[in-house]
Amino acid sequence: MKQIELLAPAKNADIGIEAIRHGADAVYIGASEFGARAGAKNDIDDIKRLVDYAHIFGAKVYVTVNTIIYEDEMADVEAMIWKLYEIGVDALIVQDFGLLGMNLPPIRLHASTQMDNRTADKVRFLADLGYEQVVLARELTPSQIAAIHEACPDVALEVFVHGAMCVSYSGQCYASEAIFGRSANRGECAQLCRMEYDLISKRVNRLDEEGQVLARSQRLLSIKDNCQIDNLEKLMDAGATSFKIEGRLKDMDYVKNVVADYSRKLDEIIARRPDEYVRASSGRSKTTFEPDWQKSFFRSMLFQHKSIGEYLGKVKDVYTNHFTIGTTKKINNGDGVCILDEHDNIFGFRINRAEGNALFPLELPKSLRKGMAVYRNQDQRFEQLLSKPSAERRISVTMTIDDTDDGFALGIVDEDGFEAHIEVECAKELARTHQTENVIRQLSKMGDTPFAPDNIDIRYKKNWFIPSSQLAEWRRELTSQLLAMRKEAYDARAKEGGSRMAKAKPTVEASDVLPDNYLANVANSKAEVFYREHGVDIVQRAFELTHSVGVPVMFCKHCIRRSLGICKKKVGASAKDEVLFIRLANGQEFQLDFDCEKCEMVLVKN
Repeated sequence: MKQIELLAPAKNADIGIEAIRHGADAVYIGASEFGARAGAKNDIDDIKRLVDYAHIFGAKVYVTVNTIIYEDEMADVEAMIWKLYEIGVDALIVQDFGLLGMNLPPIRLHASTQMDNRTADKVRFLADLGYEQVVLARELTPSQIAAIHEACPDVALEVFVHGAMCVSYSGQCYASEAIFGRSANRGECAQLCRMEYDLISKRVNRLDEEGQVLARSQRLLSIKDNCQIDNLEKLMDAGATSFKIEGRLKDMDYVKNVVADYSRKLDEIIARRPDEYVRASSGRSKTTFEPDWQKSFFRSMLFQHKSIGEYLGKVKDVYTNHFTIGTTKKINNGDGVCILDEHDNIFGFRINRAEGNALFPLELPKSLRKGMAVYRNQDQRFEQLLSKPSAERRISVTMTIDDTDDGFALGIVDEDGFEAHIEVECAKELARTHQTENVIRQLSKMGDTPFAPDNIDIRYKKNWFIPSSQLAEWRRELTSQLLAMRKEAYDARAKEGGSRMAKAKPTVEASDVLPDNYLANVANSKAEVFYREHGVDIVQRAFELTHSVGVPVMFCKHCIRRSLGICKKKVGASAKDEVLFIRLANGQEFQLDFDCEKCEMVLVKN
């Protein structure tokens, strides 16, 4: 039976705890440095607090150390990893091969998507080195994932299922470094993909000319966000076992809602196929709201950097100070809504007052017209629900109580088979009234523990009187023992066998899966030694160290030509006479090269 893991992002420990409370089986979080998100750093004490909470439920905590590492940082990284191991972190998500040359504890390593994991050969190479989970490229289809799983059935495959899509293959984007000196491989991406560009056409033999503007001030590299909630079963059957929600910079409301929605969907699938799949952690979540991923930030349109939100309906009539809309959804005072103008630009405004389907904005948009589609990108009532405690997660337990010659014996067993027992010596006396209901009531009061009684079995035959205070004391002792037992077991699991050394000599030639130039992202001597020991001589170190001129700085599955309807395969010979460029407002340009055989686009900074 396959364990299925819902992996949630955490900007900080509080968000990580809420992710687990709302249904995550694992959380990934950044440490104080080297985590590919400079704006999401956490100290050791906070991560330990998250680990302590997660391990109660058998949930895991992965820490991102997925940047390239400079020579003078190696000692600091090594010391940080030892601290993470000591507090019980379950695994590290890493990019730099230089880590394999460090003196590391036996902590599990996962291969970050920053390592550019697109092929079965690359996955097999990493698994042979000892990486226990491989994060696949976002661009892979279910059929491509299935092919990788078929070739590497023993490897845990992690896939992105929701959130922002990098326009470039991860780990292969140097555009931000080239323009602003802010490296995506160092967690400092300036998000060039969300900026506005002019699209320029120049003649092949006149690249120094101004060129013809084909599109002006468009976000040509901003692609739609990823949502696989309706494809989870297909991905499970393809062999993926870890389903990753993107968003270590997202706020708590986003994480609560999206995690709860995906958790609910996974539970529905597993309920239909209980002999094949099981969740990777214990306990089940119950929310105080109806999860709906469409109510959280999501870019649903190409060439846009904003979220339009959920569709409400179309404008029926426009009046002097309000408009009416055809919708079955309740709209609240203060909701944020938006419309799209004729150029698909998003125009947002707030509803000051809602009277049924009559909506009164603070100021009626001049561009508002009958028949326009209206979307809600801020639901006041929904956000209010999320701002409060909005879920609880409980582990099912069974309790028993027997009488003995000298007193009573109590036991508790949880859904994972952990059990605790106590025997107490005390005088026994018969009660004047029936006690069963009170015994069950008192033993059921689990309070702020993570447990919920599934059954309480009273095994003694006589109607003994047991004070409520005594029952409460026994319950607290039992649950305390069980809690300690669970945490000890999962803390031990986190330390019991991660391997940082090669399990076996790779069965795939390194030269077939590792580049020898700047694309290898080699930024330290230990990484260089790793490549050399595997038969690859690095001829060019990381782009961040060399700033090579005239080389590709972004590799994309997204193609501007295809998206604008000017694919070379369609326009034919006319495309051979032109070279396309995209130009930022500051005048800096990227040349666009197209590999039509692979259906890929490359950006070159001259």
